[in-house]
Parts: sequence; structure tokens; C-alpha cells
Amino acid sequence: MKKKPHFFLMHFLILSFSIFNFSCNINNKANDLVIGDSYNGGIVAYILRPGETGYDAKLKHGIIAASFDQSDGIQWSDGNYIVTGATATAVGTGNANTIAIVAKQGAGSYAAQLCADLDLGGYKDWYLPSKDELNHLYENKSVVGGFATGYYWSSSEVDNDGAWVQGFNGGAQGNPNEGGRYCVRAVRAF
Repeated sequence: MKKKPHFFLMHFLILSFSIFNFSCNINNKANDLVIGDSYNGGIVAYILRPGETGYDAKLKHGIIAASFDQSDGIQWSDGNYIVTGATATAVGTGNANTIAIVAKQGAGSYAAQLCADLDLGGYKDWYLPSKDELNHLYENKSVVGGFATGYYWSSSEVDNDGAWVQGFNGGAQGNPNEGGRYCVRAVRAF
């Protein structure tokens, strides 16, 4: 028996509606997120605001922090004090900074490489937060949880010898020598 065209049209419409409904459910979940929620391999640590790179009024985007520190004391540099070009400090620049640091420093045991190599919660796109991204982690530390009271590295370089850190005891920011050993908490964007 020959199937009529409306039979195929009906199946196409049902399939299309199912795909649309699935897509909407994913978008609605992201729009329902609040800081502190577990999501996409970590904990929502910051939600972008109007004017920030990546902000979309129709769909929430932001920063997810790993649920625990990746190190309680590692250096920023691999021991070669070179300018990496990773000087951006704004929200949304940490990933590009991390890529630049790893490209210039190469393989080794240092903060950006540790984050770039991280495979956590089924995600492999972790990075060392920029200075401003790190500050948002500090602002929301009690909700995100698990932070030490010491200093944390950012991916924002000052010069060939220093990079920005932030203290999680009082919030002070500074730019010590890249050979110092400070904590690291990886983040990823959503």
C-alpha cells in the first residue's frame, strides 16, 4: 500500500516539534541559572551583565568555576620570564590569555598549563581566569565555595616578571613575581 504524502508531513512536524522543544528546554535551563548552581562541570560563579563581552539579553552566559582548587601553590611562569602578551583583564578575556600564555611558555608545570590541561566534569575547555573574572570569583566566593584564604593567580600579565593575583581573605589585588606559588581555580565560559 502506498503511503500518502500527509503521513510523511505529519511525522516531519512531530520530529520538528520535538527538536524545537528539546532546544527550548536547554535554553530555558540556562536562563533559570543563578550564581551557585551546579552546571556544565562546575558551579556558576558569575552571570554576564549588559555591556560585557558575550552578554545576550535572551540567553544567560557567564563563568563556571571548578568546584575545587586545581593547586594550592604553583608558579605563574614556567621559569622563563618572557612577555606572553596575556595582558587583558576584562571579563571574557581569560581564555584568550590562557591560550597566549601556553603558546609562549610551552609545556611545563605552571598555572595556565594546569588549567588548559584540565579535564573535569566532561569538559576540557577550562582556563585561568583574567583579573576581572577572578575578582568576580572573589565576590561570589561564599556561594561558589571551596576557596582557600590565600592568593590566587589570574591569567592577566603585568610585564615579563609579574602577573595579577587576588587575595581571597580580604580581596586585595597585586602583581607579584611570576615565580611565586599561589592557588589556582580554573573556570570555563557558558
